[in-house]
Amino acid sequence: MNGSKTFEELVRENEELTMRLEEATETINAIRNGQVDALVVNDAGSGLQLYTLKTADQTYRVFIEKMNEGAVTLNEDGIVLYANSKFASMVDLPLSKVVGHPFELFIAENVKEHYKQLFSIGWKEDTKMELTIKRADGTVPCQLSVTTLLLDEGQALSVIVTDMTFQKNVQYLLKENNRQLARINAELEASNYDLQQFASVASHDLQEPLRKILIFSTMLKNKHREELPTESREHLDKIISASLRMRTMISDILNYSRLSTDDDHFDTVSLREVVEEVLDDYEILLKEKNVQVVLGEMPKIEGNRAQIKQVFQNLISNSIKFGKVGLPPIIEIDCKPTPDMPGAMCVITVDDNGIGFDAAYQERIFSLFERLNAKDKYEGSGIGLAITKKILDKHNGSISAESREGQGARFTIRLPLHRGRPVE
Repeated sequence: MNGSKTFEELVRENEELTMRLEEATETINAIRNGQVDALVVNDAGSGLQLYTLKTADQTYRVFIEKMNEGAVTLNEDGIVLYANSKFASMVDLPLSKVVGHPFELFIAENVKEHYKQLFSIGWKEDTKMELTIKRADGTVPCQLSVTTLLLDEGQALSVIVTDMTFQKNVQYLLKENNRQLARINAELEASNYDLQQFASVASHDLQEPLRKILIFSTMLKNKHREELPTESREHLDKIISASLRMRTMISDILNYSRLSTDDDHFDTVSLREVVEEVLDDYEILLKEKNVQVVLGEMPKIEGNRAQIKQVFQNLISNSIKFGKVGLPPIIEIDCKPTPDMPGAMCVITVDDNGIGFDAAYQERIFSLFERLNAKDKYEGSGIGLAITKKILDKHNGSISAESREGQGARFTIRLPLHRGRPVE
């Protein structure tokens, strides 16, 4: 046979190795389950050595084994004395390929110098560092938190390994979202610039030819009205009427666009003084229409005076415009107490006895160009209430409407008394 082993010898040797493997497995499981508090290691150079965790009670070890982070214990040479199953799964190796091996083997090549610094500092003080753990199919970004651990044989280094893959993915998504937001902001800035350019064009280039249309149409009407056929005079009146509506619409569009681009200047504003100023501006119209205005107590607020005045101009002019035929308009403006509302608030109501509108339209009336009545019967661009809503939005306020056809309308304004307190 000349040294060759017989079949029987190989079977016995295999059985012996299998038995040793089973004993080793049972020992490892016993240590993990807290059934063993010490482990004897046969070191070729030093002989038998006993390793005992002072805190190695069952609860502690079961906790370490069940935790979601990897847990590793190193000796002063950086050899892995203990590793839980989580760490073994992180490096995609069996525990037999982890315990007893240098921990440095599991550190990515490009961060080994950082690991050496961490290992050196960790013996002196608790510290942590983000490093990359390597495995067969790639790498895993991790945070290593190290602290010293007292064994019977002396100090060891405890390393908690936290998988940072999820956090890194979140950070990447945040960076990507921030990049997209920066791009969108740049596009919005460009869009706002285009809007300002449009406003400039609308204020000059569009109104100038419109002004000429109105001038020459009016000249034809005044100088040659009697010479023109009846049909031509009607056409001329329609041209003038349409031009006036277009001029109003252009002006309202400009006012609406400026609310998005202009810087706001806020001061203390007396709402009563603002309403009285609007009524003074409309003095002639109020007398012509025999309008009765009832003005209650009004507070002072922090706001943009010009914009707040525009709100009341729009609401009062609407109440006059949509009055009932043959019935003098009555407009009641009042501020109601708000004891149940949080914060310093005022609630202002504007009631009229006009033609009202269908309750189904109480939200739509604040949309751009929304008209509930025929344009040939009631003047206006359909932008006034949209401007009103946008102004109140800029003041952290709100507006709502209630009405029924033929029964007048009520507009309710909610405004903070002080700037920066949004409506609840």
